[in-house]
Amino acid sequence: MFFLQSLLSGILTGGVYALAGIGMSLVFGVMNISNFAHGDLMMLGMYLAYFAFTLLHIDPYVSLLLIIPISFLFGFLIEKVFIRQIIHHPHQNQILLTVGLGLIMSNSTLLAFTSDPKILTTSYSSSAINIFDGISLSVPLLLSFIVTCGITGILYMFLSKTTTGLALMATSQNREAAQLMGINVAKMSAIAFGLGTALAATAGALIAPTYYIHPMAGHSFLLKAFTICVLGGLGSVFGAAIGGIIIGIVEAMASTYLSTDWKDVVVFILFLAVLLFRPEGLFGKKGEQ
Repeated sequence: MFFLQSLLSGILTGGVYALAGIGMSLVFGVMNISNFAHGDLMMLGMYLAYFAFTLLHIDPYVSLLLIIPISFLFGFLIEKVFIRQIIHHPHQNQILLTVGLGLIMSNSTLLAFTSDPKILTTSYSSSAINIFDGISLSVPLLLSFIVTCGITGILYMFLSKTTTGLALMATSQNREAAQLMGINVAKMSAIAFGLGTALAATAGALIAPTYYIHPMAGHSFLLKAFTICVLGGLGSVFGAAIGGIIIGIVEAMASTYLSTDWKDVVVFILFLAVLLFRPEGLFGKKGEQ
């Protein structure tokens, strides 16, 4: 019974993790940039959901209708102003820039809202649904998982059925060939970073009802997002989705059978094992850069 409860809880949590991993993987696939500001973009999504709820009295899940376009525009502008300037520079320059952007975001939030954690409490925050004897599902986690599945489905349709989505996928497969075929790769990069930012902020907003909200919250989620991308295969959107579910299940099982203090340790042991024995990830291709 404990096993099934942990498995279901892990799947629900992993769904939200997957959304964060998909955003990072999409940016890496199209732009070949590791975005070290990804966790802080999730943190901004948490704060947007919190203030939409406390100031505008908008439910956290309804507030996604505001958060998604705002965060997409924010990411689009970041790419235009900052990322584009270093996209052809060495990887260490790209890393330093995104780390710097993340520090600016987290420290600006710290100055504006202090380090005191905030809690987003709704009427259903502590609610659970009993699906059968002894097994219950958290309502916020269940809602987050349903929204995640919906967004992932929309993203899949966008990438596979629209002209822009197909251009993004072509750019992720071979940037130079896509440019030779007439695709505006600079525009695709801006759209990819905007989408990655929107997915990160959405994941943060979905997590907000079940986590403490504070300026440094993004740091732990950044490590999880990287672990998910490495596990699934850098640049693989499908791999990131599966990797997120796996990480959620591993965390839940470690919390149940070891302790909550060990869940992050187990996740990063898994991360190291993947790097050692299958560095291309579960769904990456051997020799892929």
